[in-house]
Amino acid sequence: MAKVISECPSCGGALKIAVLRCSDCGMELHNDFQRGPFDSLTADQTEFLISFLRQRGKMSSLQEELGISYPTAKKKLDDLLTVLKLVDNIAQVEKEEELVDMSDWFIPKDSNKASDIIKKMLIENGGRAIVHTARGLPCEVQVAPDGISFLCNKLPTNPPYRYEVFDEIVRLLISQGGRARKGNGRNFKLGEPDCDETTVVGAIGYNYAHKETGTSVFDPVFALAAILEWAGIASNERGELVLTTNYQEKLRAATEGR
Repeated sequence: MAKVISECPSCGGALKIAVLRCSDCGMELHNDFQRGPFDSLTADQTEFLISFLRQRGKMSSLQEELGISYPTAKKKLDDLLTVLKLVDNIAQVEKEEELVDMSDWFIPKDSNKASDIIKKMLIENGGRAIVHTARGLPCEVQVAPDGISFLCNKLPTNPPYRYEVFDEIVRLLISQGGRARKGNGRNFKLGEPDCDETTVVGAIGYNYAHKETGTSVFDPVFALAAILEWAGIASNERGELVLTTNYQEKLRAATEGR
């Protein structure tokens, strides 16, 4: 069956669907039927859209599936958004976005550090990604120009968190057999039972932010946990973080020198 075309092959004018015919009984409906936005996509754009959805929007996986570079994938996505009229002006959108040159950023090959894994994944995704909290809420994460910190729309802190915060969290999880309570920094002060050094929020307060016992701390765990889960490092479970089996295996292999 031929694909519906949108332009007249003779004059280039817009084509309308005028007849619908039942394949079983042959009944015909005559009218000017409205075309959907996806009817105007080319075969290449349709293939790209299907791959994009199949890979859940992960650009690095999409690039691998289609065998294209990130700039090509980004151009195809921009073209698709324009055709579907989901953005008014791609050039203006790109101008408003902060462009970060990541070409000379170095990450040790096969590094098992959480900070390196997350930074590498962000680079592979063009510098930004959408992660989801335990409640399913989206968080936008992107690289910062300094190369040592990241930005998150759910963490309006200044200065922004550095990647090394993830290493502190992983150290805590390892020290407690691969899991730790998230804690509660909103209702408890540093050192109190639900915000002590055995909780994720407490470990961040003590070892990353270098706060003193008894002080109030900002609680970023809901967003940091979402990023760790996105990176495949820890499962974001109810009330606690748990190192994934795959990540623990990587750590064991590194320790054993495999």
